[in-house]
Amino acid sequence: MTDDEKFSLASARHAADEGRLAEWVVDFLASPGSSNSALAAAFALSGASYAGPIRFALERLTPMAGPVGDDVVVPEPESYWEAEVEAMERSIEQGWHPPPLLVSHHDGKYCLEDGNHRYETLRRMGATDAWIVLIFAGEVERDRFLNEYRSSPTGAGDTSNSDP
Repeated sequence: MTDDEKFSLASARHAADEGRLAEWVVDFLASPGSSNSALAAAFALSGASYAGPIRFALERLTPMAGPVGDDVVVPEPESYWEAEVEAMERSIEQGWHPPPLLVSHHDGKYCLEDGNHRYETLRRMGATDAWIVLIFAGEVERDRFLNEYRSSPTGAGDTSNSDP
């Protein structure tokens, strides 16, 4: 099984259905495609709770990484940023389906922890929403969000496990 298959929307849904979404997130972050083992370790030790995958409006997300000059926590050289985004655009055009974005919820903000290049690629390609996995400090916060999310008439998106 390739990493694209192991870390896909379908595999995230399957993990969620089996109660293994936390394991999926940690494994994904530690994989070569993400290369974010420090974040994987932090989430593994934090006792975080997870929700998703769900459809979520891109405009509600706060990127944490981006090209130098953007207001981000992790600035990257613009040439590297652009090369990564352009490569993902080509991959999507060739049929690649990116894995869900990983988003944490802090003080009412939705922070893009992993998937900043995927986010930018989708945004540039005209997407208005994306599949995400949400990461919360605990179950109470997660359950509160899910109750509000599901009952909102405008909703942030789809909480079902239907095809994208």
